[in-house]
Amino acid sequence: MDDILATFAQSLLDFVSGIPGFLALWAPVLVLFLLGGLIWVAVKSIPRTQTQVQNPDSKSVVTWDDVAGVDEFQKELEEVVEFMRDPKRFEALGAKVPKGVMLYGPPGTGKTLLAKAVAGESGAMFYAQSASGFVEMFAGLGAARIRKLFAEARKNAPAIIFIDELDAIGGARGGGGPGDGGSREKDQTLNQLLVEMDGFGTGEQVVIIGATNRLDTLDPALLRAGRFDRQLYVGPPDVKGRLEILHVHTKGKPLAEETDLEIVARRTPGATGADLANICNEAAIYAGRAGRTSITQKDFQDAFDRVVAGIAQAKVMTVDERETVAYHEAGHAILSTFVDPPRPVHRVTIVPTGQALGYVLHIPEEDKYTESKEELINQMIVALGGRAAEELVFGRIWNGASSDLEKVTQISRSMVFDWGMGKTVNSLALKANNYSLSERTKELRDIEQRELADFAYEQAREMLASRRDLLEDLAQVLLVRETLDQREVEEILGVERPSPSPLGDGGPNATTTVAAFRASLGAESDPED
Repeated sequence: MDDILATFAQSLLDFVSGIPGFLALWAPVLVLFLLGGLIWVAVKSIPRTQTQVQNPDSKSVVTWDDVAGVDEFQKELEEVVEFMRDPKRFEALGAKVPKGVMLYGPPGTGKTLLAKAVAGESGAMFYAQSASGFVEMFAGLGAARIRKLFAEARKNAPAIIFIDELDAIGGARGGGGPGDGGSREKDQTLNQLLVEMDGFGTGEQVVIIGATNRLDTLDPALLRAGRFDRQLYVGPPDVKGRLEILHVHTKGKPLAEETDLEIVARRTPGATGADLANICNEAAIYAGRAGRTSITQKDFQDAFDRVVAGIAQAKVMTVDERETVAYHEAGHAILSTFVDPPRPVHRVTIVPTGQALGYVLHIPEEDKYTESKEELINQMIVALGGRAAEELVFGRIWNGASSDLEKVTQISRSMVFDWGMGKTVNSLALKANNYSLSERTKELRDIEQRELADFAYEQAREMLASRRDLLEDLAQVLLVRETLDQREVEEILGVERPSPSPLGDGGPNATTTVAAFRASLGAESDPED
């Protein structure tokens, strides 16, 4: 027994004494194996943006019927659709379809939907990828993903490649310093994209569609002929386009008989397709919250106010603060009504909403794309109406007009520096950040800007002083009712409101008399309100 124990002890001692030699021999291998495992785990844990692939036989395919308010863009893109359907017809004439189409414009205007519709109508495979998904921390990975995407599209042609937010990799090159590895990686990814676009053969049925909100930041090499040949500005729709979009987004939603989508379309100038979809959804939520089985006009009204102004907050203001806000907003509303041309007041309220203690909501009766010098001055007069009302009524001013003053500063500066609406120089655009301007020129520009703002303020004071009784009436009603709509404001101010003509009717607007308006207001008011 003792011999067995001695033998075991000697064997254990020999094993232990041999461990250092074993570690010395295999430790580097084990360390490398461990590091390789850690790198593999790290690479696997990196989030990856998968390319979205849509088969032309998919049930979720998008067609022109799903796109509204973009008739002019549809015509431009129709030739791409025709080429994908029948390329031989164009090739027989020696014509070449554009290799790339660049869609640019504000967010939410339907650029992605247009690209999907082109693929759906042409029966092509649709590959969608965000440009930011090409760039990773490892050099060369973005370029490899570009090659893989284009190889897959060529294999399954006809195909549409859609790259969203192209400015993420398509920005002008050369801005990175020696240590800017991220910039070099983006440049390498962009170079690979340019190479792939140059590699398109004349017979390849692959078209790339890019989308960006910042066309001015893209590299010129992307926009040259032979790459993104077509550049289409996709802006907010006009009133007819908004009406068509509303019909699309209310499809399948139960609307009340009195609901008029044309009114909603007129009251949403500048709204994008995404904004209108949000309004329709919010209106449905309001109707469901109230327990109604259909969506009423009031639901759309509340949804519009919710999207534009924000959520009403339960801020507790002192009596003096409520009075100050009432006269402030009344000053805005009165000047909006009596400037020439007037700016219709859609709603005025002293209920705190968002960061504002009150607001006046203006809605143009028609879409406008240019404004005269007089109209811009009117905007400054209206913006300064709240400050002028405070000084006129209380003899002092408060700090609640900060956003109004910012608006006046922006308008007056643009008038003088950008639009040549000053006194001394009317034929040049003298940008405020132009370092080549002399100090004397900048000083003259600043003086003209201040003169425009001061003139607008004096006009606001004079107009309110001559309508002091209306200012008192409107402010006192606001203190009681807190929120007034357009018809109630016009009734208090005793003005006539033109009825908008139907869409497509270019004839004169009918005018509703004050007496008839007041009668209709009384007939439609709810006794329980």
